[in-house]
Amino acid sequence: MANPDSETEQAPLLTPLLGWSSNPNQNGIEVDEAQEGENEEEDQLDHALRRLEIFLTILGYKQTSVLSFALSWSAFMLIGVAVPLLALHFSGCSDCQIEKYQIRDFEMDVVAFQACLAAVSLICLSHNLRKYGLKRFLFVDRYGGQMACFHKDYVKQISESMRLLVLWLLPCFLLKIAREIIRLIHLRHESWWLSVATLLALTISWTYVSTISLSASILFHLVCNLQVIHFDDYGKLLERESDVLIFMEEHMRLRYHLLKISHRFRIYLLLEFLVVTTSQFVALLQITVYGGIISLTNGGDFAVSTLLQVVGIILCLHAATRISHRAQNIVSLASRWHALATCTSSDVSQMRNSISLGSLEAANRLNSIYLDYSESDLESLDCIDMPISTRLASYMSSQHKRQAFVMYLQSNPGGITIFGWTVDRSFVNTIFFIELSLVTFVLGQTIV
Repeated sequence: MANPDSETEQAPLLTPLLGWSSNPNQNGIEVDEAQEGENEEEDQLDHALRRLEIFLTILGYKQTSVLSFALSWSAFMLIGVAVPLLALHFSGCSDCQIEKYQIRDFEMDVVAFQACLAAVSLICLSHNLRKYGLKRFLFVDRYGGQMACFHKDYVKQISESMRLLVLWLLPCFLLKIAREIIRLIHLRHESWWLSVATLLALTISWTYVSTISLSASILFHLVCNLQVIHFDDYGKLLERESDVLIFMEEHMRLRYHLLKISHRFRIYLLLEFLVVTTSQFVALLQITVYGGIISLTNGGDFAVSTLLQVVGIILCLHAATRISHRAQNIVSLASRWHALATCTSSDVSQMRNSISLGSLEAANRLNSIYLDYSESDLESLDCIDMPISTRLASYMSSQHKRQAFVMYLQSNPGGITIFGWTVDRSFVNTIFFIELSLVTFVLGQTIV
C-alpha cells in the first residue's frame, strides 16, 4: 500500500517548467502541435529527398547493383556516345559544302569532350552515392539523426538547387535547338525525315549528356550550401552559448564534414577543370588553324558547350569559395566575441577595485603583524578568506579558454581543399582568369 506522506512530499516537485502553462490540457496541445509541425517538416524533407533520388536514378547516378550499373552505362554509351556519332556520320550529303564549314570535325570534338565530362561526373558521383547513400552524401543525417530545426532549410536548398539546374539548362537547350535548326537549313538533305531524325538525335543526346554534367556541379553546390546553413547557425551559437567546449566540439564537427566533402569531390573537381581546360585549348587550336569563316553553323556547338561547361565550373567554384570563406569568417566572429566578452565583463572593474582594496588591507595587516607579533593575529591571517584571488583566477581561466579557442580557430580555419590547396579567392583568381581568357577568346571567334 502506498504511503500518502511520500506523495505529499513529492507533490511540490511537480511544478510546471518556464514557458509552460499550469493547465495540463494546454501543455498537451502545445506538445502535439509542435510534434505535428516537426513531423510535417520531416515528411517534406523525405519527399524532397525522394524526388532528388528519383531524378538521380533517371540520370544513372544510382548504381547500387550490377543490373543498375549495367543499365546506367549502357544508356550512357548508347544515348551519349553512339547516337550522336551515328547522327553525325549519316548527316553528310554530296550537295552541301561540308569541307567549307568543317562542321563534322568541330562537332566530333564537342561530342567527345561532352561525353568525357559526363563520364567523369557519372563515375565520381555514382561511386560516392553508392558508398554513402543520399542522406549521408548530403550530410542531412547529422548527429546520427536529422535535426528538426534544419528541415525547412534543407527543403529550401534542395528546391533552389533543382530550380538552378532548370534555370541554366533551359537557355542552353533553346540555344542548342536554334543552332540545330540553322544547321538543318544550311545542310539540307534529300530526305526531310533524315534531317529531322538527325536534329532530334543530336538534341536528345546533348540534353542527356549536359544534364548529367551540370547536375554533378549542382550536387556539389547543394552539398556546400547545406553546410552553409550549419555555419550560419554556428555564428548564432556564439550569441546563445558561453561554454568554450561546446564551440570546440561543434567546430571540429563542421571541419570534419568539410574534410569529408573535400575528400569526396577533389577528384571530380580536378578532372572537371582538366577536361574543360583541355576542351578550350583544343577549340582554340582548331579555330586558329582553320582559315575559313566561323559562323553559327560550324561554331555554334562550341559556343553552347563552352557556356554550359563554364557555368558548371562557376557553380563549383562559387560554392567552394563561399563555404571556405564562411569557415574562415568564424575566426573573426570568435575574435569579436572574445573581445566583447573581455571588455564588457563586470569582473574587470571588480577585479581592479578588489586588487586596490586588497593591497591596502594587506599592507595594514602586515603592519599589524609586525607591531603585535601575537599568535592570534598570525592564526587569523592564515584563516583569511581570499575572494580576490578566487575571482581573479576565475576571470583569468575564462579569458584563457577564450584565447585558446581563438588561437585554435586561427590555426584551423577549414574550407574546401583540393589536395591541400584551399579553394578561396586567391586560388580561384588563378583558375578564373585562365579560363576567362580562353572562354572569351573562343566565344569571340565563334560568335563573330
